[in-house]
Amino acid sequence: MSLPDHYQDTKGNAFGSFHIPRRYEEYAHVIEFTIRGKSSTVKKREGIIIQAIGEERLTLLELLGDPSQNFEIGERAYIGREGRNKIISVLGRLNYNDLSVSAKNEIPLAIEKIVNIKERRFVDYFNNAQPITPRVHGLELIPGIGKIYMKSILTEREKKKFESFAEIQERVGVKDIQKLITKRIVEEIAGEARMNLFVRK
Repeated sequence: MSLPDHYQDTKGNAFGSFHIPRRYEEYAHVIEFTIRGKSSTVKKREGIIIQAIGEERLTLLELLGDPSQNFEIGERAYIGREGRNKIISVLGRLNYNDLSVSAKNEIPLAIEKIVNIKERRFVDYFNNAQPITPRVHGLELIPGIGKIYMKSILTEREKKKFESFAEIQERVGVKDIQKLITKRIVEEIAGEARMNLFVRK
């Protein structure tokens, strides 16, 4: 399904006009690591191999960790271009099918953490989402948001833009917004969605 221009970047990636991801990731959330691992993206690269999710683009990344450091599942690691203290390099991008079962199980927890950290970004989606087709609105692509909630959100945001998840729940009645957004992002990462709203290809 094609999207209107305001839902696409120059390469057709559907991240929406509400937020333009940074060109480079600054933080990634660890979903698995192997102390004596072998890279699946760079030949003959061995060491602490980390699988993680980028905080801005929500893409799966393979990282090389500093062997003098300790790592934890769920850790938020700095991977910016300067000043890294635990990550030696970003080796490449991973496909969902490259992940182990345990790594896949960690994705929802990592994503929900990111959604909370980047609350403003996702609240802006509720403030700015537009129709995708004459029959489908961008808001309806969020699990749990049907026609009734969609109309309520549109009515309320015309009165005043939303400032937080809590305000959306209070004014519209949608509960567990973080979990609904998390579910959508997990579907996009797993390749189950027909189009991506949040995950950068």
